[in-house]
Amino acid sequence: MTADTDLYQEVVIEHKRSPRNFGTLPAPTHQARGHNPSCGDDLSVQLELDGDTIRDIRFHGSGCAISMASASMMTEAIRGRSVATARELQQHFRAVLTGQEEAEGAPIGKLVSLAAVRRYPSRIKCGLLGWHALMHALNDDAAPAEEGVVTTKDAT
Repeated sequence: MTADTDLYQEVVIEHKRSPRNFGTLPAPTHQARGHNPSCGDDLSVQLELDGDTIRDIRFHGSGCAISMASASMMTEAIRGRSVATARELQQHFRAVLTGQEEAEGAPIGKLVSLAAVRRYPSRIKCGLLGWHALMHALNDDAAPAEEGVVTTKDAT
């Protein structure tokens, strides 16, 4: 099996069992919640921005192996990076999962291990849920942490 066909690769299972950056931040500057009502996945993403840099990121909630692993891998991929880099990575990752970009050669690093999700249309929302919440948290119109939480209805 390859990254393109094996949905539950070892790295995905490892991130589900031991998610990185799982928990809450003591003083987030931005946050948003992603909820997928069709399967019950529910994740919140909290950020601490320092100018245009994602200084710290955490996520918490519950979900399937794909949503949890994707959120865990997302936090590792964007922590310490610029907001612009996070947005670009999200666009490429989304394009890979939706079949608009080939996994081979896509600049998504270890996230390529989730490429097989595109073969299971009902799971694409799971793979994108944390990323969807991240984009809402980064949007100018997203409520700052002290003002509340943006709830998303659709992860694509």
